[in-house]
Amino acid sequence: MVSVKRAQTLPALSPNVAARVGAIDWAQATGELDAQGCAVLKGLLSREVCRALAALYPDDRHFRSRIVMARHGFGRGEYKYFSHPLPDLIAELRPALYAQLRGVANRWNEAMGIDVRYPETHEAFLKRCHAAGQTRPTPLLLQYGPGDYNCLHQDLYGEHVFPLQVDPAVGTGPRFHRRRIRADRTAAANAVAARSGAARAGRCGGFCRASQAGTGDARVLSR
Repeated sequence: MVSVKRAQTLPALSPNVAARVGAIDWAQATGELDAQGCAVLKGLLSREVCRALAALYPDDRHFRSRIVMARHGFGRGEYKYFSHPLPDLIAELRPALYAQLRGVANRWNEAMGIDVRYPETHEAFLKRCHAAGQTRPTPLLLQYGPGDYNCLHQDLYGEHVFPLQVDPAVGTGPRFHRRRIRADRTAAANAVAARSGAARAGRCGGFCRASQAGTGDARVLSR
């Protein structure tokens, strides 16, 4: 009964998840990922879906754990990991995004001389993870207050890791800060303000951090 009630808390994407993901300009997004390690996916989620996702945060029935970032040196703010079963919308969104990003991940690994290749489907990748004992769900919902921020860090659970993640802004849009190291080893950084419903795609924990300025709350869905 709990899983049925949870499935009804989120509206469906319109017209459907695959079409919404397919409408993204992936040629542009891929170019941005290759050039700077980070891309903004505009209009990934509707406002209705954003509001519904953000409204889940106070209800601990949807989550398996809560992380206060300051306790671990991750920044300031907090996030919660979803528990099984995942809300239907998130469960459908993950394979649709994986299908678009798998090629980027495999190309990057090849360029860096990394032997790992990612299978054709998200289901096959999950089977690989589960066979290695990595069974805990990793999607999470972050909450930022005024002045909160997320430092560059990686919170990993085992050997098998998909190197890209997508972070939709489902509350008042945070700023995603891109930081890259030039060939001369100097650092360059800039910030992108993501509107609610847009998402940041980028290297898992490696390129961007997020912060919240002003007086509103920001909530971000990740992985």
